[in-house]
Amino acid sequence: MFYGYTAAHRDLLTLCALRIEGASLDWQLVARSCQSQEGLQAVLNGDFPEDSAAARKSLPVLRAGLPDLSDAAAFVDEQVAAAAEAGARLVTVLDEDYPANLRLVPNLPPFLFYRGELRPEDARSVAVVGTRQASRDGLEQAARMARKLVKQDVVVFSGLARGVDSAAHQATLEAGGRTVAVMGTGIAAKIYPSENQWLADAILAGGGALFSQFWPTSGPAKWSFPRRNVVTSGCTSGTVVIEASRTSGAKMQARIASEHGKQVFLIRSLTTSEPWAQKMVADGKAVEVTELDDILHRLGTAQSVRRASQQRIQLTLMGL
Repeated sequence: MFYGYTAAHRDLLTLCALRIEGASLDWQLVARSCQSQEGLQAVLNGDFPEDSAAARKSLPVLRAGLPDLSDAAAFVDEQVAAAAEAGARLVTVLDEDYPANLRLVPNLPPFLFYRGELRPEDARSVAVVGTRQASRDGLEQAARMARKLVKQDVVVFSGLARGVDSAAHQATLEAGGRTVAVMGTGIAAKIYPSENQWLADAILAGGGALFSQFWPTSGPAKWSFPRRNVVTSGCTSGTVVIEASRTSGAKMQARIASEHGKQVFLIRSLTTSEPWAQKMVADGKAVEVTELDDILHRLGTAQSVRRASQQRIQLTLMGL
């Protein structure tokens, strides 16, 4: 079991595991509702603090499931044991060290399993993302961007996928920086893609971390990778897209980052070749970048992000 794993953690995860006739609670609703012990207790008493479509849909499931949580709790115990065996740990919205940037978005996950460490400096971070089928120039651009960010003490996040993601992680490590891989699978599952097992190992050996918002034994699925994009955007102050077609997951992350109110940075070569990128810039939802300074002066400090995160907790306690 994890150090610091409490009954409240188990209760929170049990709510996430609750299923009644194939229906489950909206995890984002659970996360928003349970950012304090008082909020968690209110949900365990059968109510959600917000009046929303998600709450109205989840409320019957919650009230039907609360009388007997034994199956959900047993599942949680199995998953937590699997994560512990894999050398992972747990952080939830109840914890002060939950990633500061991630707490600021409305579709935050209720928990993360992680390997490596959570660090305060992760609040000043940028996601470097792009297509799996990257060109040679795209891979070189991703590596250059990562190296430049490292020189400015910016933490580099990406998704451990083939192509641009791998280039960004690897270049960060080679430059002596910290990189965090947000996984599309569970923390105790086999690394996906399998050829990046060495990269996951190198990230951990180099002082980085692996994050997963899924149950620890979850394998890859089509629906899990779009959700991974939400966390990759949410954990960072901004997203840099290197190469991405209109059907790419990196394009999706650019849209999600814009919806999160995060900075969206599009490399000039992307904006000159992709109509979707041109439109994002024209609509004021993204910034075309040619130099690192175009990014750096738009990033907040790690301290300012953490202050905003603490303010969000206080607003939650006040029911706002």
